[in-house]
Amino acid sequence: MEETLIILKPDCMEKRIAGEVITRFEKAGFEIVAAKIMQLDAPILREHYAHVADKPFFPEIEAFMSSRSVMPMILRGEGVIAKVRDLLGPTNSQEAAPGTIRGDLGTDMMRNVVHASDSAETAAAEKKRFFPEI
Repeated sequence: MEETLIILKPDCMEKRIAGEVITRFEKAGFEIVAAKIMQLDAPILREHYAHVADKPFFPEIEAFMSSRSVMPMILRGEGVIAKVRDLLGPTNSQEAAPGTIRGDLGTDMMRNVVHASDSAETAAAEKKRFFPEI
């Protein structure tokens, strides 16, 4: 069984739609194997977004992602990485189809409700980053 990391982002928590998002994952057959609520700080954000930390838009990402608590989770299931990304839709919520999480609940490129790992390698690194105790 494959595992992936998702993060219910600040916009998800602010809109109080975490339950709706989790329900969609559970209805898709995924098991929650770990979850917690945490406040992200600069060190973890710089590590998590290292691929864009030198870009001019990074301060906006950092401000948004640290603006309120988030909920990282590890989901387990057959083909979970690809299937979660299909459920979410494209990163830009404005391009996401109705019926996808981002299409129904997201706003734009950043306020897109959920982060999800994009590969098995990324998932392994992100699980260690957000759940070092597991």
